[in-house]
Amino acid sequence: MMKKIYLDYAASTPVDPRVVAAMEPFFLEHFGNPKAIHSFGQEAMAAIDHAREKIARALGADFREIIFTGSATEANNLALRGTFFSFKEGFREAESRAPRLVISSIEHESIEKTASDLERSGCEVVRVPVDEQGTIDIRALRAAINERTFLVSIMYANNEIGSVQPIARIAEAISDFKKERQSRTYPLFHTDAVQAFQFLDCDVRRLGADMMTFSSHKIYGPKGVGGFYVGGNAAGNLRPIITGGGQEFSLRSGTENVPIIVGFGKAVELLFPKKESEAKRIANLRAHFVDSLKEVFPEIVVNGGSREILPNIANITFPHWSAGDVLARFDLRGLAVGTSSACASRRAVPSRTLRAMGVSDERAAGSIRFSFGRPTTENEIKRALAIIKSALNNK
Repeated sequence: MMKKIYLDYAASTPVDPRVVAAMEPFFLEHFGNPKAIHSFGQEAMAAIDHAREKIARALGADFREIIFTGSATEANNLALRGTFFSFKEGFREAESRAPRLVISSIEHESIEKTASDLERSGCEVVRVPVDEQGTIDIRALRAAINERTFLVSIMYANNEIGSVQPIARIAEAISDFKKERQSRTYPLFHTDAVQAFQFLDCDVRRLGADMMTFSSHKIYGPKGVGGFYVGGNAAGNLRPIITGGGQEFSLRSGTENVPIIVGFGKAVELLFPKKESEAKRIANLRAHFVDSLKEVFPEIVVNGGSREILPNIANITFPHWSAGDVLARFDLRGLAVGTSSACASRRAVPSRTLRAMGVSDERAAGSIRFSFGRPTTENEIKRALAIIKSALNNK
């Protein structure tokens, strides 16, 4: 049988063999609890510290500003819930004037669903619109921020269409508001950089974010660990959502998963030296794929993409097809792709992101996300195109 083709790297990536090798000793040899004071515990804690230092250096952050969580979803929950409950404790306004959270209309499920849940706890949520390319309206963002805004959370790059948000400009808008109000703290600024982390500049000082979420399994590291940058301005205004033994500088209690954290650190170490060259290589593959697909199916629509986009994502609508039918036909022929966010793709509903961009339900229902990764080759692209042609020309 011919080897299957995987073009769903925005959902997850295979673990790099070098990452596996770095993790192995911490399953059997260096298995101590990091909080233990004996040598086994000290070895485990040293490994965590080493991984934390590598990630901090890559982000231009300080050592104590990097927190390990069980997932990016948990980190996003900590950003939203932790700042909400901390702000609410010190909020002295009348109950009718609820604390305000500002997000975009195309956030990942872990932000959108958490925001919706906070609404039931007395939080006002403002969802800033995006244009037809999936880019946030900066003027609407500025208008949404007021004296009750405790947090602005805007994803760096969208997981469905790859649109990149102007994070530095958003940070500047928030800073301008703070200067006008003479506020040192609020609103805080958080960005979900899970998709952006692999390809874009994530230097936290240049971007101006107070908090940033990133993930291991999107960058050829293991599943089960997320990363969370918490700047000095945010650390004192963040209430933990998991309490216990005080691990992770008291922001995320629970015994650390040492081998998984070691793997995360190794994945980051391997990522950054070739970040720019790999982004260019994958961007070229994406362009070739889209151009070739248009030659065979001129009626397809590429959703978003005329402005800055991630190099690895191509969201394409196949008119008169449902995404489920297309995905099944591809999968039967050995091509794995995605339909939307991996966290939401099992639900047969049109993409919330595409609808927020003004795309009709009919068009959104026929959209497929192709995403390319480190193992993707020109030969795989050629084979994938042949599979697509065979699948859609044989009803």
